[in-house]
Amino acid sequence: MTESQTRTTELTSQYIAQVTGDLERNTKEQDRIAADIEALQEQLRALQHDHAVLVTMQEALGGARPAAEADTAAEADTAAVPAVPHQASPAPRPGKPKKAAAGAKKAAPPKPAAKSSSAKSSSAKASKTAAKPSLVDLIRGHLEQQSEPRSAAEVTTALTQAHPDRGIKTTVVRTTLENLVAKSHAHRTKQGSSVFYTASAAVAEPAAAGPQQEAAAG
Repeated sequence: MTESQTRTTELTSQYIAQVTGDLERNTKEQDRIAADIEALQEQLRALQHDHAVLVTMQEALGGARPAAEADTAAEADTAAVPAVPHQASPAPRPGKPKKAAAGAKKAAPPKPAAKSSSAKSSSAKASKTAAKPSLVDLIRGHLEQQSEPRSAAEVTTALTQAHPDRGIKTTVVRTTLENLVAKSHAHRTKQGSSVFYTASAAVAEPAAAGPQQEAAAG
């Protein structure tokens, strides 16, 4: 083999090694970005869920005020009915204004009643929807209940069994756990090639002290 062929072979080997390394880094970066996107989508769904709850609560709270205003307006209209004929005609018939007033009293109440029932149904929907926790709360609560470190796969398995309708993925759970670590809400330990997570003591202690404080206050 000539010297030129030897150099060509060495350059080819270097290019192959470099391309292989770049390919591996590219694949890992794609996985990382995909996990971030899924985590952001989960956060977006949580925000949209909270937005829907707030809108429903706003409608429920706003629906009660017009009902009270409608009662006041109905009473004002009822009181004003007998006076109108006296101003319009010098010789009104006394029986007609009383009938009109009685009709106004009977017709006014159903409108507030309909709004009140709508407000009650909206409040019931809001309370029922608000009871569904976010993925972050589920993960944090699971870690706080564990006495030993848990991997992302173990957390995913436990949450999937407890909430089969959520469609929880390991990549999203791992990204959420890393976000909790970044916010000091969880601790990360590494054993060999495996990574395990535990709840932060600063977060777990207030949660445990809550019932005691409530008992003392009671």
